[in-house]
Amino acid sequence: MSQAVSKIKALTDHTYGTWNRQSAWTTPLLITDAEGVYFYDDKGKRYIDFSSQLMCSNLGHKNKNIIEAITKQAEKLPYVAPAFATEAAIDAVEALRSVVPEKLSKYFFSTSGTEANEAALKMVRQSKAPAYKVISRYHSYHGATSAGAAFTGDPRRWYAEQARCVVDGVCFAPDNYCYRCPFDMTYPDCKVQCARYLDYMIKEEGNVAAMIVEPVVGTNGRIVPPPEYYPILRRICDENDVLLIADEVMSGWFRTGKAFAIEHWNVTPDILTTAKGATAAYTPAGITVSSEAVSNYFEQELFCHGHTYAYHALAASAIPAAVAEYKKLFASGLPQRTSQYLEQKLFELGDKHICVGDVRGIGHFWALEIVKNRKTKEPFDTKADKLSGKALMTAQIAGNAMKQGVYMAAWYDTLVIAPPLIITEEQIDEALDILDKSLQIGDKEAVETDVAASHSSEYK
Repeated sequence: MSQAVSKIKALTDHTYGTWNRQSAWTTPLLITDAEGVYFYDDKGKRYIDFSSQLMCSNLGHKNKNIIEAITKQAEKLPYVAPAFATEAAIDAVEALRSVVPEKLSKYFFSTSGTEANEAALKMVRQSKAPAYKVISRYHSYHGATSAGAAFTGDPRRWYAEQARCVVDGVCFAPDNYCYRCPFDMTYPDCKVQCARYLDYMIKEEGNVAAMIVEPVVGTNGRIVPPPEYYPILRRICDENDVLLIADEVMSGWFRTGKAFAIEHWNVTPDILTTAKGATAAYTPAGITVSSEAVSNYFEQELFCHGHTYAYHALAASAIPAAVAEYKKLFASGLPQRTSQYLEQKLFELGDKHICVGDVRGIGHFWALEIVKNRKTKEPFDTKADKLSGKALMTAQIAGNAMKQGVYMAAWYDTLVIAPPLIITEEQIDEALDILDKSLQIGDKEAVETDVAASHSSEYK
């Protein structure tokens, strides 16, 4: 047994692998280095990071300016209790205010997107009492804590419910999933019923305090809504005195071409949560920011929430540097060019491979939905399959690409195409040439039809 294998075994014998059967947590790849859009294993093999790890390394790896900011803070003041003010927190708020919608003005800092959503729940339920229900959607992920799992529509919630580890009072609404419309309609004939139904749902449910949405759905499909969706949703929430929470943990930080995805529809939520790209994943930081209407409630009421690591100076230190890097990057025009190039190339790839049912996305945030039959949209795998331990088709395709040097996250029905914003056209070609080969695995088991892949980005 080599020294590297021995070290990995020592790790897997004594740690829990996340979201996995522990019998499968035996031979994770040992990663020893990363730079730009690439990372390297212990044998020196190079991989293109085509999903920005967990859709968080938006600025790639080894950004010198962010590393320098963290290093300086570590040398000066790594940590002090959150009751104290730090220059790191002051600078982070100033940087955030330059990109966050102006009407969102009061911040709370934690260390993850899950924690950011947990804080939002407390704000909502305290300020809107006696109303307490929160509406989410089935194609969603909002975190791993009791609150985050309760908000979550994807199958990981099922396990949390079995363990009685979710909070109550969460309802699920129809998704704005045009490829598989829950109302079995075709846009634009459907009149965006998925949004309009919310008015009926809120009135019939009663006691609804808020609705939480990923403006562009993340793990569960990179679903981009029709243009009317969020304006309708905002109006319905206002008319029913319901708060709108935008979970921008994954869709935020210029991933879709704007600082926050909700801005594509000129809508401002009452609470915005974010993490991941806020520091480009160089430090763990979660952010919950609310409107004045929400924050005013707590002027005379106790905000009964906090963490030991709230406002952690080292975590906050990466935020101003990351914001500056995003601004510089977009001033160069590179992401604007490569997002258009990526869209074009993905559409071409979708047309070529019969296992690709839908190509959808925006900016650097795309999904290839893998199907057995384009005409019927029959999937290879379902939510239940994801939990069963079955070998999923998306995992087979992603696994084959990984062997050839391209890392992609995969869900039960989609491949996650979300490269760092610094990627070039040449690097996109390098990754897609490999993916082109890997998709043949799905083609071999798909049914040949005369139906082309759906291209859903016209909803932008």
